[in-house]
Amino acid sequence: MLSVSVPRVRRAVIALGSNLGDRDTLLRDAVRAVDATPGITVVAASAPVSSTAVTLDGLDPSKPTYLNAVLLADVTLDDDALLDALQAIEATHGRTRDVRWGDRTLDLDVVALDDERIDTERLQVPHPRAAERAFVLEPWLRLDPEARLAGAGLVADLASRLTERTRPVPGATSLLDPEPDPPLTDAPSDHGSAHDPTTDPSPGAP
Repeated sequence: MLSVSVPRVRRAVIALGSNLGDRDTLLRDAVRAVDATPGITVVAASAPVSSTAVTLDGLDPSKPTYLNAVLLADVTLDDDALLDALQAIEATHGRTRDVRWGDRTLDLDVVALDDERIDTERLQVPHPRAAERAFVLEPWLRLDPEARLAGAGLVADLASRLTERTRPVPGATSLLDPEPDPPLTDAPSDHGSAHDPTTDPSPGAP
């Protein structure tokens, strides 16, 4: 009898960000590109939120504002193939890596792969700064209120400890939905405004 090898499926949490160009369109195009990649199936995507740029020196409100989101995907690719696929999508959408933590058209980061811990030259999972980033934790929490970050605890608890908050974007819907018409505009900048992700609807949740 022939044995059939069944690929191992892992649940990936992938963070998206953009602060250059038509950010909402870039994020939606990126979600479609990720889902079209063999070995990756997107199962949920958050609505975009707005956040202040983070640089090596900390928050920098003089930089263009980011739109951020999180998607959940089932992945059968190995670590390097997954990273290669995401970096190829970034490059297709104009991403350059001239300045560390610089402005970018598209950023795709692997935040988690199931509850695995990976530490290689190319990939660290869980993402080493995920527990400190409201723009990762808050959209993730909307998709999965019971989510845990391996080695750190409940995403809800981690998000509640942060002083920085994301800002809702009026009219924003899941990145799996058709593009809004008219296009999105950012909410007013208010870096310390309270925004409780646990009270928001969960567009795109499985």
